Amino acid sequence: MAQSKIVVCGVGLIGGSFALAQKKSALATRRVVGMGRTRAPLEQALRLGVIDAIATDWAAALDGADLVLLGMPVGQMPAVMRALAPHLGPKTLVTDGGSTKTDVVAAARAAFGAKIGQFVPGHPIAGAEKSGVAAATADLYRDKRVVLTPLPENSPTAVAAVRQAWEACGANVSQLAPEEHDRVFAAVSHLPHLLAFALVHDFAKRDNADQLFGFAAGGFRDFTRIASSHPEMWRDICLANRAALLAELDAYMAELMRTRVLLASADGSGIEAMFATARARRDAWLESLLPPGE
Repeated sequence: MAQSKIVVCGVGLIGGSFALAQKKSALATRRVVGMGRTRAPLEQALRLGVIDAIATDWAAALDGADLVLLGMPVGQMPAVMRALAPHLGPKTLVTDGGSTKTDVVAAARAAFGAKIGQFVPGHPIAGAEKSGVAAATADLYRDKRVVLTPLPENSPTAVAAVRQAWEACGANVSQLAPEEHDRVFAAVSHLPHLLAFALVHDFAKRDNADQLFGFAAGGFRDFTRIASSHPEMWRDICLANRAALLAELDAYMAELMRTRVLLASADGSGIEAMFATARARRDAWLESLLPPGE
């Protein structure tokens, strides 16, 4: 169904790209209203054509709105949810772009109460190492996965409407339970970011940091690309999902110790076997991402 009015709260990379995709889509009207905690990014979004108007309060923003996307870091969501909940009409749906779901769902239950059925949690698996509205693009979600984690209180109609909004962005939509989502993404997203940040931080504080970065090349750049991601956002993600992330970090530390034993004992065949297994599994994964026939 066409959206007559969409509200995007947090017009950075995630929210701004959603806004641009909705404005470009044939399924949506072109009226997108922006909300945020600071004025400057909203004015920039307005100048860039990412949004059509700026709302200064939730009562005005939600008046006649069909859909609200919460695009801020997950640590900011509880306060935003509490602020918007009193003004949420019965026909307005709310979704989010947060990278963790169990904590977001808990915050939504506390804020929305009996209106919880109007909140359909989501997570777009797309992004870039750069942040801010200037990095937003209408094609960010094209052919990318978006995971919805519907609640028992969500009606099929509400879930379908949020699914359609993301599909209008060109995304492929999947569903998981909130707890399963957080376990999966602790492994495949949150841990890699934690490791990339930690490696760059390790080098940055060494006495020969300038020499190390001076000789670093493509391999280091590729491995650490995501260490250019938004620090505040990833702080919130790591803390929100810390139990699952700690379990994954412990498993990885155990793997590193096994690797250290192989290296310390000069076990060439063991190291090569480990490398071969990793390479084969990664290559198979990459092949699975290719469109049929390529």
